[in-house]
This record gives sequence, C-alpha cells and structure tokens, in this order.
Amino acid sequence: MSRHAIRNAVGRRSFLALTGGAILGLAACSPQAKEVASAEAAGKLPSGAPPPGTELSIAVRTTRLQLGPAGLRKNLAFTVSQWPNLNAGPDIIQGFRAHSIDLAVNAGIPPIQAHAIGVGAKIVAVQERNHPSYVFATAPGSDIRTVADFRGKKIGFSQGQAQGVVVLRALKKAGLRNSDVELVALPSTQFLTALQSKQVDVAPLGEPTLTKYLSQYGKDGARGVTTDVVDLLSVLWAPDEVLKDEAKAAAVRTFIPLWSRGLVWAWENSDQWIDTYYVKDQGVTKEDGRRIVASLHQPQFPVSWDKAIEWEQETADLMAEGGFVPKLDVAELFDRRFEGLAAKAVPARYREPS
Repeated sequence: MSRHAIRNAVGRRSFLALTGGAILGLAACSPQAKEVASAEAAGKLPSGAPPPGTELSIAVRTTRLQLGPAGLRKNLAFTVSQWPNLNAGPDIIQGFRAHSIDLAVNAGIPPIQAHAIGVGAKIVAVQERNHPSYVFATAPGSDIRTVADFRGKKIGFSQGQAQGVVVLRALKKAGLRNSDVELVALPSTQFLTALQSKQVDVAPLGEPTLTKYLSQYGKDGARGVTTDVVDLLSVLWAPDEVLKDEAKAAAVRTFIPLWSRGLVWAWENSDQWIDTYYVKDQGVTKEDGRRIVASLHQPQFPVSWDKAIEWEQETADLMAEGGFVPKLDVAELFDRRFEGLAAKAVPARYREPS
C-alpha cells in the first residue's frame, strides 16, 4: 500500500480516533444502528406549550449568553437542565449517544458524520452564512502564502467538523487532490497546539481563536491565508429520540425562535455582545472583539431549506468521494416539520428568501 493510500485509510478512521472508538464500534455491531440512523420523527409537530416539567440539555453557549441581555429569558417555556460548554462535532455526537445532550448547534458536517456511524439525529433549524467563516492559519515560519502552496504540506483535518469540509472544498477548488497533501487527523481543539509545535503546517481557524493565535505568533511568521470557501450552514440539531418525544419536541420548537432572535440581538447590539462574549467569555480584547465583529455579516435564516439541503448534499458527496463516509441522501437529515420557524421569528431583513 502506498504512503498516500495509507493516509487515506487512516483518514477514513480518523473520526473513530477522535471519538475514542467506542461510538463506531457500538454502531457497527448493534442491530439497531441502521434503524436508528434512518428513523423518521413521528407525527405532526406539537403545537402547544411544553408540558410542565419538560427539560432539555442544550449545548448552545451563545444563546445562553444572549437570553438575559436580549430580554428573552422570560420566553423560555421549559427548564434547561444544563448548558454543556461543548461545540465540537465529535463531542456533540458523543453527547447525543450518551443521552446527555438534547439539542446543539454545529455546522453542517457533524450530522453527516453522525449518520455515517449510526447515531440518529435531525436538523431542526438553519442559519445560512454566505461568507467565509474560516482562515487557514500557518505554523510560525511557514512559507505558505496561498492554497496552492498546500501541496506536500501537513494540514490539520477534523472530518467530523466544519473545518474538515472547509479543507476538502479548498483543496478541490485549488485543483489539489487529498493525496497531494498530508491530512493530519486531529480534533479542531488541538489545531492551536499542532500549529505552535509545527506538527501541522496549516489548519483552518475561526474567530476568536484566529485572532488569539496570530496575536501571539504573528511576530514569529505565522499568518492567515484567506479563501472564498464558504461553510454555509450553522444548524440546530437533536437526536431522533428527542424529536419523537412530544414534550421535548415542543420544547425544541419553542427554543428555535429564541435562538434566531438571540443572534439578531447580538448583531444589533454589537458593543454589548462584544463585552459579553468576546471580552468576558472568550478573553479577547475589546479592540479585537470590534475587529472580529466588523468582519462578520448579518445573520440570515432561510424560509425554505432547499438551498441548505442542496449544499449539505454537495458536502456529503465530497466526503463520500474522499472515502470518509458512505453515500447518503441528506434529505433524511432534515426534520422539515421545523422548516422556516427560525426565519419567521425574526424581522424580514434577516430572512433568506425562498
């Protein structure tokens, strides 16, 4: 087997390594795995308020921080049992499997990865981001200037997270094959350490991590390589078992408008959000917080999910072409009972037209 073939084989197993192995092993040997992955949420969407005593564990840190200052906490119609401070796709998938997380926010790729290993979950809300969210940060002293310079280099790659598909799309757009580079399987939480130690030559970073890294290592030759590669989707998603529970499904339905309204509040009250999130929660300076926010774009929530499903299918096909997941019809990843709820909850200027 060639060195590149070995790398590709390792790449196919990288998500197993990132999740500790147990998830894939259980999914592979369990006779219920395929049934769970393809199960449809039952019945019509509950229309009433969640019954008393309904609880959800929600891994959406930004909404937790927005509810109070945005005046939305009073509209929370159920009890949040906990707000796990987790956001990496592999961590969320483990939480779903362990029944410790009921609802989470991620990019579009974790639902694809979850399906591939037999963890049944559905997307219930969509935000579209039509502008790049990640910049490729280089290791200190690297000679990389453009994506074309990635050839032969080591790239931090987490196939179960948004950063993974950003890498694949950037390589494809530059005319590079996966075998033209060395994809180093790491969770995105380890990208910083890997860059600092030169374990990898380049890795995709988002804000505020990018600013923190370049502020510390820019003087040593680290830099950011920008691309126009878009990670289109930010999604709320939940395990199938949650969506089949009428009380919990009703709670999810009432949470979705709070999620989209919270994001709109943060956009319209940027100074307060910079202080609340970037400075006090993320530890960057107020000046860097302002620069980060200035680089962002107005949140958009689609009335129709057709574009989101098309983009998700392109992503799944790209992952399948690389041998990372089986072929998949992504339509089964979306619970369209919830379609448009996030968009309807915000003013028209924040809606992506159908």
